[in-house]
Amino acid sequence: MRTWAFRVLLLGVVVLVFAMPSAAAGGEQLKFEITLSPALQTGKVTGRLMVVISTTNRTSELSQMNSVTNPSPFFGTDVSTWKPGTARKISHDDVQSYPLDALADLPEGDYYVQAFFNVYTQFTRSDGSVVWLHEPCGDGGTPTSSPGNLYSSVVPLHLDGQSSGVQQLTLDKMIPYPAGTSTFPANAPDQTCQQNNYTDSQHVKHIKIQSPMLSAFWGKPIYVGANVLLPMSYDQPGHENDHYPVVYDQGHWPGGGVLGFSETSNTGFSAYWKDPSTPQFIAITIRHETPYYDDSYAVNSANVGPWGDAITQELMPYIDAHFRTYPARWARTLTGVSTGGWEALAQMVYYPDVYDGTWAVSPDPVDFRDHQLVNIYSNANAYYQLHQWVNVPRLSQRTVSGDSVMTMEEENHWELALGTHGRSQLGQWDVWQAVYGPEGSDGYPAVIWDKQSGTIDHAVAMQWQPKDLRLYIVNNWPTLGPKLSGRLHDYGGTADSYFLNESGLLLQSALAALTNPAANADFQWVDRGGHGASPYTTQQLLTIMYNAMWADAPCPPHC
Repeated sequence: MRTWAFRVLLLGVVVLVFAMPSAAAGGEQLKFEITLSPALQTGKVTGRLMVVISTTNRTSELSQMNSVTNPSPFFGTDVSTWKPGTARKISHDDVQSYPLDALADLPEGDYYVQAFFNVYTQFTRSDGSVVWLHEPCGDGGTPTSSPGNLYSSVVPLHLDGQSSGVQQLTLDKMIPYPAGTSTFPANAPDQTCQQNNYTDSQHVKHIKIQSPMLSAFWGKPIYVGANVLLPMSYDQPGHENDHYPVVYDQGHWPGGGVLGFSETSNTGFSAYWKDPSTPQFIAITIRHETPYYDDSYAVNSANVGPWGDAITQELMPYIDAHFRTYPARWARTLTGVSTGGWEALAQMVYYPDVYDGTWAVSPDPVDFRDHQLVNIYSNANAYYQLHQWVNVPRLSQRTVSGDSVMTMEEENHWELALGTHGRSQLGQWDVWQAVYGPEGSDGYPAVIWDKQSGTIDHAVAMQWQPKDLRLYIVNNWPTLGPKLSGRLHDYGGTADSYFLNESGLLLQSALAALTNPAANADFQWVDRGGHGASPYTTQQLLTIMYNAMWADAPCPPHC
């Protein structure tokens, strides 16, 4: 009886132990309490509070949040009207995280921890929506390097997600504004961030203008800039009255450069540009960062504003007035890679009277039936191929050899940890949702799919159709045909890392079927070429574009 009773008692103890919360074995589950230092003089702030936990010791750990495939774990939550001198928590409640699911999942070890705060600005837009977004500051919109954002020192800590309890951090540093201010001035972005922050050289000039259209849309001053690369003959004696055609190179935030040109280098593109035999034209990159991404996608959109009109109707006339261009359709062409490739096609399609032709390389999805493998119109889920017994993860990126790099779910969950309501600023899926889709009922972009589960909202998907380039071209061919025939060039690799060749092939097939007139579109594919693959070097492509412009030039100037 004593043996039986002992066994019952022992069984009860075992059941009790396993029924207890796991944190109780060593203490309270890990939480972070972050204090906003009064010394920063921020006043009350609204934004995204994040903590990054790294196994390495760096001066700053913040950049570790910028990678999908090799990140350090980070955790984020939205914060409103945060008062200096008070603290907010990063815990298991209302926190999005990546790549771990929760703080409690952090294994025991030695770590280096840093807090970060992405400051949001209130925008009262012309459509009546009031939204809180980060206002970029001439930096391409990268949160971890954007002036005005706050961060803490890197703190070494021994942590266990199950038992480390509350850990203290203090936001006491600010990324300085271009003017060098170290405090948090009211309206600082309006006062300092819209300055032209790049220094001109002999052949690279920088401009920035306030856009009346965009300022009206956003309810505060919004600026658009450009980097202008002048040909070597531009300032040479005897060429003072020469005018030049223009190549617009679209793409991500270019900093202050154009096509990698350097006044001090005599190699690569710089050598080509300086060669006396090089065709003489002007090359321009556009600086058009937005609160949602490092560029606007160069079209008008419900969430980002009238960027297509601002570029073609405000920026280009300014360029034509201040540089010796030919302000005519025949003298303007477009090119770009990836995001820039989509923009180069889209500007040509939506503004066919502005440009002579477009040469796009590996453009973002041009047919939403293959939006990086997702058919937004018919697939039920973006993250998985759904079968009766098995749901197969859908890739977002691969290597040329076919190995997996990341899945759709991983990339979208990374974006969500960086910011809710499509505010990651770094995320490709977030910016596509902002540019292609309608405004949601809350003023932020309408959600194309549930960010956690991947379930697609087909009612929203149908409202993406005006930005489906294949569909737009086909539906409007009677009017677009005479303006686009023979002017569309699309190059890429058959093993594009983001599967962009698949939507390109759908566009190629659709254009080949068009008549009255025939599209005469030029598609060229590099066998087993990856993302950005082209049959031409940059120098060869620019020469082709130059010759195409002069072939269409009237007489005069080309006689």
